[in-house]
Amino acid sequence: MSRSRTKKKDTPNMSQQEKVLVKEAAKSFEQFDSFQHVCREAKRVAKMITSSKHCVAFTGAGISTSAGIGDYRGKSGKWTEMDQNLLDVDSLFDTDEPLTKKRKTKTEAPINQEPEAEEESEEEDGVPYESLRPTYTHEALYKLLQDGHLKYIISQNGDGLHGLSGVPQEAISELHGNVFIEKCTLCGKRYERDFYVMDDISSQYFEELEDFGKTDIRKPKHAVKCERCELCHRTGRKCEKKGCRGPLEDSIINFGDLLEDEINDRGGDHASQCDLMLCLGTTLRVTPASDLVELGKHPLKLVICNRQETYMDSTCTKKAKDGQQLGSRVFGDCDVFFREIMKHILDPEELKEWEDGRANRMKNYDKHRS
Repeated sequence: MSRSRTKKKDTPNMSQQEKVLVKEAAKSFEQFDSFQHVCREAKRVAKMITSSKHCVAFTGAGISTSAGIGDYRGKSGKWTEMDQNLLDVDSLFDTDEPLTKKRKTKTEAPINQEPEAEEESEEEDGVPYESLRPTYTHEALYKLLQDGHLKYIISQNGDGLHGLSGVPQEAISELHGNVFIEKCTLCGKRYERDFYVMDDISSQYFEELEDFGKTDIRKPKHAVKCERCELCHRTGRKCEKKGCRGPLEDSIINFGDLLEDEINDRGGDHASQCDLMLCLGTTLRVTPASDLVELGKHPLKLVICNRQETYMDSTCTKKAKDGQQLGSRVFGDCDVFFREIMKHILDPEELKEWEDGRANRMKNYDKHRS
């Protein structure tokens, strides 16, 4: 009996449009490696971290999900759900035109910037930002920073959890801002608060006018519409510096805004010096932020941990001239990965003391949030 492989007659052929739909769905497909693989890679990565000279971490929303904030590209992520609502599925079956998305607003964003650029600028599932606390990964990164193994953090997150964990502003570039930081529009002085600084009412006022042509919201006196994002950055407070009294605005980079040069440049400087880049909880799909991961010394040594594929995955598994794998790729949760990594960086007694100290650290975190 012949066992040759033949194409089944009842196997359907997918149209180009259907192939595009499958490709779109794959972008939010989540994967999880076996625990054995995670443990094996954690041991390798721990050695890479301790032997590196300029290790940099590049973080995304995925490291904050266990704190209670939603991610952006998971199967239930904010922008995944938005894409599903915006995707004109019906048009795929009655036109030969390329796949497009319905326009949500009058002005479309730059082609290289996805909505994730306003990462963490809104509360997820009704959880107040003041109630969020650093995750195991946040604390592990700060510990590595304290011990000199990690030199810098570049983050796309605006939730303020890196700072709350102890990371000083000079050791981090929060590319998309921080919901706890506001700055003076005149003198530039920055204020780190223990409360959420953004004025969502003013932004909602401008959004409703744009979307519906009218609104029941009374325009706040301090509200000023941003020409780029068409929202409001003004917080309603004034600069406390003597002789200034300039209007304060939030530091969040909304969809359409430009990154702050000084913050982006600092991140770029450290990225170009790095000999090991840890990409954590990010799909690396938001430019120009994600471009920084490619600036490191060559050959690039990348460690990526998240639940979804990225365009840099193949770089993680490239081999050096001696045949050794340059980086590491782990599909899964960052907290699980870092619990294993820290076992190989700290000795058992130090690890236990550090992990047992979380209760006291939580009390300290509470003091820094209103």
